[in-house]
Amino acid sequence: MSLTFDEARLTDLRAWRAALLAGADVGALLRTRHARLVADRAPAAWIHLVDSSALAERIDALAALSSRFADRAALIDAYPLFGMPFAVKDNIDAAGMPTTAACPAFARAPEQSATVVQKLLGAGAVLFGKTNLDQFATGLVGARSPFGAPSSVCSPPHVSGGSSSGSAVAVARGEVLFALGTDTAGSGRIPAGFNGLVGLKPTPGRVSTAGVLPACRTLDCVSIFAHTVDDAAAVLAVIEGTDTADEYSAFAPGRARFVSGRPRVLVPEGLVLAHDGYGAGWSRALETIAPLADSLTPIDLEPLYQVARLLYEGPWVAERYSVVRSLIESQPEKMDPTVAAVIGRARQFDAVATFQAQYQLQRARQALNVLWADADILMVPTAPRHPSHAALAADPIGVNAELGQFTNFVNLLGWCALAVPAGLSATGLPFGVTFIARANDDAALAHWARLWEAALAQRVTGEPSPLPSPAVEATMPIAAVGAHMSGLPLNGQLTERRAVLRERTHTAPCYRLYALAGAAPARPGMVRVDENGVALEVEVWNVPVTEVGSFLALIPSPLGLGTVELANGERVHGFLCEAAGLHGAQDISTFGGWRGYLASRSASQAVAAPVSDRALTTRVS
Repeated sequence: MSLTFDEARLTDLRAWRAALLAGADVGALLRTRHARLVADRAPAAWIHLVDSSALAERIDALAALSSRFADRAALIDAYPLFGMPFAVKDNIDAAGMPTTAACPAFARAPEQSATVVQKLLGAGAVLFGKTNLDQFATGLVGARSPFGAPSSVCSPPHVSGGSSSGSAVAVARGEVLFALGTDTAGSGRIPAGFNGLVGLKPTPGRVSTAGVLPACRTLDCVSIFAHTVDDAAAVLAVIEGTDTADEYSAFAPGRARFVSGRPRVLVPEGLVLAHDGYGAGWSRALETIAPLADSLTPIDLEPLYQVARLLYEGPWVAERYSVVRSLIESQPEKMDPTVAAVIGRARQFDAVATFQAQYQLQRARQALNVLWADADILMVPTAPRHPSHAALAADPIGVNAELGQFTNFVNLLGWCALAVPAGLSATGLPFGVTFIARANDDAALAHWARLWEAALAQRVTGEPSPLPSPAVEATMPIAAVGAHMSGLPLNGQLTERRAVLRERTHTAPCYRLYALAGAAPARPGMVRVDENGVALEVEVWNVPVTEVGSFLALIPSPLGLGTVELANGERVHGFLCEAAGLHGAQDISTFGGWRGYLASRSASQAVAAPVSDRALTTRVS
């Protein structure tokens, strides 16, 4: 029986997975969506769109991948983003597509995709193209681009927000299921707020920026736009983790949950929002969060505003200058005039001013981190207003600066943030709030924000909105080859993350196993070889994708997760060892696996023990 699906109704990851499990043809879904996008894409949102031939190649690759699995459930377990269309902001490299940063004179053709793009493709996702942005990711309005100025999907006279304008609009219109942006000053949050989306901005360093054209390299984050918190968290679980190609990579797992199910929440003291009907939206947000919080504590935001001013009024603008120095000094006319003016401010700062600003920021970090001793979340409006294109044209720098009121300080302080919808303003514009938490609380913040989504839905509809069932939680199969197997010392690192043993099996006969020197607890290293390989015993565990990041952080060098081929031809993630880590290691491949090796050691020690006793008796006598 031939099944048909309305791909336009598949707007989130859950609906897409459900369609695949029901038998949908992923190639047909992708071709239909691509054709719809070619015929009617969001105005000014896209810079580069994949053509039908490139899409056909990707669909063929997905079909070959699918053929290795006995059923769709196993396929989706192995590739949690299988067939899901996504987009990336055009300051993120994707091999085969130009990177312009919305400046054609600066365009280049990368040979390698950014780490985040590689990870998404490795999880089965399908890249549809590159999206528009404020040039060189400098702006919060989405209008500083020669490719046009996208509008909010909710109100054409109003700006889309930036700098990740195209990514947000493409998701909000249902052209892709999710998209990547970048966020230095709020570029992953403001467009979410203006388009009714979730915008996840991770802790700086949690997600690799290798292959991302910098704005401020020391502060930049890759952000995620999605329709639900669960979707954003699932994408984060795929792209987060340590990356040696990124000098600022600093992944740490952090808390998976807040200590209490009802977090302690800080809110701005005496906040008045006078524009665009936002005051009513903020009042409703306070009413919504009250029953979800253990406490609501008003605080003075002035110390945070002082930090925020450092971003553009201080020497951090020189980081932007360093990226475009050759262009702005030789061909300034090739740049957007407002962007050139903002970045040109860097000329007024010297090294002394830079160090003085760093000292000021460090003092503020120490003082403000005290906030988290008695709180879990800071809730603020995502933006203070939603400007029109006309208002922006009248004051391009002033309006942009105003929009960063609640966003500019977050990356400077090293915190994480999650922008979420909060209904409509009194004038019918989308209104959003942002939850901010201390460094590395990303997972706890996302887990709690699901309660906000449910509470908001109930306020809007009057009907309870149940949380997603854990039974359909996306998982990633990971092959354990050593101390993480059942009953061995590190197995708890899997079970405490709710991992479930899928099967005990063997690899394809193309690996060698080594007992690593000096490892504690003792553990092996598996390497793939061109010849003389053997099949090794492994256990495949299904790990919730939301827990993968924290698990990765526990894996010490020279081990890491790579692709492991199983005896049946299936490829899963699994433990592999860098060749450099084999110095002094013992080849134990002949034992067929780590358990076999441990058993041999136990047997030899049992035999050796009485010999040692006799020798001792002889010496004493």
